[in-house]
Amino acid sequence: MTPQTSTLKVPGASLYYEMRGSGPVLLIIPGGPQDAGVFADVAGHLADRYTVVAYDPRGNSRSTFDGEPQEQDLDVHGDDAARLIEALGAGPAYVFGTSGGAQIGLNLAARHPGRVRALVAHEPPSMMLLDDPSPSLAGMRDLHDTYRSQGVEAAMQKFFSENSLSEGPGQDEAGPQDGPPSFEPSPEEAETSARVSGNFEYWLAHGVMPLSLYRPDIEALRGRPVVVGIGEESIGQPIDGMGKALADRLGSKRAAFPGDHMGFAPYPDRFAETLHLTLRGA
Repeated sequence: MTPQTSTLKVPGASLYYEMRGSGPVLLIIPGGPQDAGVFADVAGHLADRYTVVAYDPRGNSRSTFDGEPQEQDLDVHGDDAARLIEALGAGPAYVFGTSGGAQIGLNLAARHPGRVRALVAHEPPSMMLLDDPSPSLAGMRDLHDTYRSQGVEAAMQKFFSENSLSEGPGQDEAGPQDGPPSFEPSPEEAETSARVSGNFEYWLAHGVMPLSLYRPDIEALRGRPVVVGIGEESIGQPIDGMGKALADRLGSKRAAFPGDHMGFAPYPDRFAETLHLTLRGA
């Protein structure tokens, strides 16, 4: 399904978004350096039940700053998401955010509760909620230091290796690969991969530490319709502990999703169905 594309002017930036389908609005917030394109397949599987709106968070791909790049600020991201929902004119929205996008979703739900019908926070890196966040924080600081001393390529190789992810958005990201991908990416997938790769430096320079240091507002979120998602292949990994810490503090449910941290890429149909069922039960 070809999406309807548009931009929304917000203070200091312009947000690019894609819209598919009909029904209640489901806002998708990508994580880290990702953009709306990585959710094209998932959105296609949901467009018969939702008006699926995926966007590029400011600083990523087609969502550009008015001036120089700025350090990521979760309050600014949360306000961006709220303004986008308001602009759609459909009342409170279902929201799905993954990784850093889950952190944005948590900020949105805490500070703009009237805009959110229910939130699924998939694998949020909420390390500040751990009993001892120091090992996780040390790892992110090491990643940031590697970028500053050795550059983007070395830092991203470290990130992919330490998180058991393949080196390339849009490829099979269920785990490390011993050889080339088993399929030829479509032109759209290749274009998305190139765009996301182009965001790596901004994410490393301005996003890694703000997203890692963000502490969700538990008091504001408690009692809200928030479900914490975890990939079936992530259970037992550090990200699983972060999600469990969030769910425990909120007293909220957890939901198992296909795959690992990027399970939406290799399993878009199953991922979409799990998301739909999770939203229905939120």
